[in-house]
Amino acid sequence: MNIHEYQAKEVLRKFGVPTLKGQVATTPEEAVKAAEKLGGAVWVVKAQIHAGGRGKGGGVKLAKSIDEVRAHAKAIIGMTLVTHQTGPEGKKVLHVLIEQGCNIQKEYYVAALVDREYGRVTMMASSEGGMDIEEVANKTPEKIHRVVIDPAAGMQPFQARQLAFKIGVPATSINKAVKAMLSLYQSFVASDCSIAEINPLVLTKEGDILALDAKMNFDDNALFRHPDINEYRDLTEENPIETEAKSHELSYIKLDGHIGCMVNGAGLAMATMDIIKLHGETPANFLDVGGGADKARVTAAFKIILKDPNVKGILVNIFGGIMKCDVIAEGIIAASKELGLKHPLVVRLQGTNVDMGKKLLKESGLNITPADDLDDAAEKIVKAVRSRK
Repeated sequence: MNIHEYQAKEVLRKFGVPTLKGQVATTPEEAVKAAEKLGGAVWVVKAQIHAGGRGKGGGVKLAKSIDEVRAHAKAIIGMTLVTHQTGPEGKKVLHVLIEQGCNIQKEYYVAALVDREYGRVTMMASSEGGMDIEEVANKTPEKIHRVVIDPAAGMQPFQARQLAFKIGVPATSINKAVKAMLSLYQSFVASDCSIAEINPLVLTKEGDILALDAKMNFDDNALFRHPDINEYRDLTEENPIETEAKSHELSYIKLDGHIGCMVNGAGLAMATMDIIKLHGETPANFLDVGGGADKARVTAAFKIILKDPNVKGILVNIFGGIMKCDVIAEGIIAASKELGLKHPLVVRLQGTNVDMGKKLLKESGLNITPADDLDDAAEKIVKAVRSRK
């Protein structure tokens, strides 16, 4: 689950990461009141969407007067902001963060994430903050420094100090940088994050260390432990079909292809998408119905797949273990009848009660194409879809 910058800063502040004062506004009038309450002579007006690159897209503006705060808020609220992370369709800005200005001397990059190579949390830091970190990694990887953290011991002060020195934090501000990094690590672990990123972490001319921007993603599977964080969920930022899928306990991700996929098991789902690509077509979605799906969930899965107008055909690939093939077959039949399914439908069943499942499909009288194996299924659905283009 993603959250907005202002929400991420609320989480970080709980663990002692220093940030600037700010307030959220949904109208230009609220933005003006927020700036007046914050005080000062300089403010930053920041679009709040779940995407990076907001500044390059025109979603972050510096204001040196109340009139400029009003003008920037009016221009940003309601705009469709297009960045390298939103795609060409962009995202509509519904609110902005009004934040105090500060005297920036140097920008750094700091992030905590799960390193798959080591299977541990890793803290990354770079002297090149405020830039696209992917570009830094590609062109000057030597400027990115890492420490791998022992889960039993947690991040140690000497590791944070090591990173701070490597990225060039002045000696007079080292202790403040160390405290910020240790607090970032604590927030990452305690909140079950998948990434906690500060870009930039800034050194001010006064020698302070501040999180000027923040991004936090959380493990969906751990949100039951964090009802306070779950309240940050912004459904307007999420794909409505994916949101509906979650309500049916379905793992669904929309893609750009034409073949809808319904599979049980994430690994099998990935293999199904790969073999569709191998046969020259593209999957319209990732959809894992899980091991305990019943007729209701299968019907819901079909409905969700068909909400994508790009879908020209559906491939069902089920290995019956906990979930029996005859139950899946009953669900497929029920869903096809209820929805009046007109799309080509190819079904490959293997596993528990497979013969019963195939028999039910054959006797259903519906236009369902059986497949003997995964390669056969992919070949048949690709052929059927191409005939409809």
